[in-house]
Amino acid sequence: MNSFPPLFLSHGSPMTALEPREAGAFMQRLGRALDAEFGRPRALLVVSAHSLARQPVLLAGARHEAVYDFGGFDPKLNRLRYDAAGAPALADEVQALAARAGVAIARADQGGLDHGAWTPLRYVYPEAEVPVLPLAFVPSQSPAQQFALGQALAPLAEDGVLIIGSGSITHNLRLVFGGGRPPAIDAPEIEASRAFRDWFVARSAARDWDALLDYRQQAPHAVDMHPSDEHLLPWFVAAGAGGRAAAPRRLHASLTFGSLGMDAYGFGPLAARLADSTKG
Repeated sequence: MNSFPPLFLSHGSPMTALEPREAGAFMQRLGRALDAEFGRPRALLVVSAHSLARQPVLLAGARHEAVYDFGGFDPKLNRLRYDAAGAPALADEVQALAARAGVAIARADQGGLDHGAWTPLRYVYPEAEVPVLPLAFVPSQSPAQQFALGQALAPLAEDGVLIIGSGSITHNLRLVFGGGRPPAIDAPEIEASRAFRDWFVARSAARDWDALLDYRQQAPHAVDMHPSDEHLLPWFVAAGAGGRAAAPRRLHASLTFGSLGMDAYGFGPLAARLADSTKG
């Protein structure tokens, strides 16, 4: 089986599915680059900021459809579909791997992809031809605990499974919608957002895992950029699957509404190869 670099993708607002902008164009390039460099994965293990649970849970249904877990956006979104096969057999592998690492993962034989999953997948694999296994995570667990969850799943990345964490590198919706009318989608970046994103790039390049895992105390404007951190925690799951030896690589950087970062990262020793092949 081919090996794949675990990924973190910022999915932005649901409108990303209709207004791809720079991030959507990157995700389209990403799908082509993955095929060219690594081949087609046997399955996708997706950890989305919008699938949360009291303990890690695999959604191991045989089929998935798009779930419209939002309101107040363009009604055209509710006509978009992403019908994909599930991966029940992979769920057995995930549970066995996690158990060996002392991590308990439950299983629910049901399907459904929240918009944090189907929005990026519509660009990366638009034909929905790759089976998907969503993994709901526990938002109250720390970045270190999410990293450990990813470490337990690391063997999958060397066995044909593409692990994707989906969230947002910055995510304070009060800055976007709190004033009633949102800023322009191409508004200049606010300083707090720039400082936070730059810090993540620098600490990643330095492989400063202690700082990254303690980002809420050490990163500039951390709580302002993530009043709650469920949109950043999938970054740590994917990072754990990539391991500590290689520096996380930012594969893409863009922004919407002046503060909603759309950055993407790759992890593990194959991330550098993917970075070269996804340059726009």
